[in-house]
Amino acid sequence: MKILVTGGAGFIGSHTVVELQQAGYDVVVVDNLCNSSEKSLQRVEAITGKKVPFYKADILDRNALEEIFTREKVDAVIHFAGLKAVGESVQKPWEYYENNIAGTLTLVDVMRGQGVKNIIFSSSATVYGNPAVIPITEDCPKGQCTNPYGWTKSMLEQILSDIQRADTEWNVILLRYFNPIGAHKSGTMGENPNGIPNNLMPYITQVAVGKLPQLGVFGDDYDTPDGTGVRDYIHVVDLAVGHVKALKKIEERAGLKIYNLGTGVGYSVLDIVRNFEEATGVKVPYVIKPRRDGDIAACYADAGLAREELGWTAQYGIREMCEDSWRWQKNNPNGYEN
Repeated sequence: MKILVTGGAGFIGSHTVVELQQAGYDVVVVDNLCNSSEKSLQRVEAITGKKVPFYKADILDRNALEEIFTREKVDAVIHFAGLKAVGESVQKPWEYYENNIAGTLTLVDVMRGQGVKNIIFSSSATVYGNPAVIPITEDCPKGQCTNPYGWTKSMLEQILSDIQRADTEWNVILLRYFNPIGAHKSGTMGENPNGIPNNLMPYITQVAVGKLPQLGVFGDDYDTPDGTGVRDYIHVVDLAVGHVKALKKIEERAGLKIYNLGTGVGYSVLDIVRNFEEATGVKVPYVIKPRRDGDIAACYADAGLAREELGWTAQYGIREMCEDSWRWQKNNPNGYEN
């Protein structure tokens, strides 16, 4: 099978390309590089020994997508491309709705016209809003999302579900990620945000490497054991393997499926800081700041369905996630711009 990976130069996308190539799939990457680097794909090629065909294009660009699909004859799409910062989405809702929703509608319309009806969608635990039950199963009702980023994921899940119900030739798998961290064991690939990181682990590693003075911890008055937000952190390689497992499910004519990808364990922000310090021997100074708009107290998964139906479980623990994140940052203090 030939797989088109949108956003394939990004953090999760590039690690997934490694796993896809190592599993024997042909891969084509589309990315507009707005929050990623083409150099990540050079690192992929060095790891796998295989070429990664790459197109710099935006999913909003219908003509570019038509040309790529016509040329490459893809069989399925793994769709990562999208803006993804919770706080930024509160400040820039229009940009998030335009990019994530209009872009996906364009992509799916081009797929439909080309007869490509297999898609794995990069969704998020944010669709549960402030979850009704914890740990969160796929049966947990989708909630009121607390930010525009979450709403784009929730709306796109609905759109893709409706398309599949209207045309059962479609195979749609919605993967609800929890919080990916870590990096490739080689230390040559990892999370490489532009500017000040929006996610916890790259912020910690940039403080540890001396690029930032201290970590900002947003809120210490949540109803959690230490007052800081609790999340389910998953190693990015485990997450990437989940996409390979999902492709196998698509090959079985999956129809419409939804899976949580998480570890089932919740860690607070301060838990992560402590684990990082213990794993690396590097102190991470932090300061408590006000809560961020759109954040919730706790969110962690029940990933039993993925275990039962995909044969997937997370293999890496929090210590390995911290060690691998630090190896990447220490070896690449300026990310891919070394």
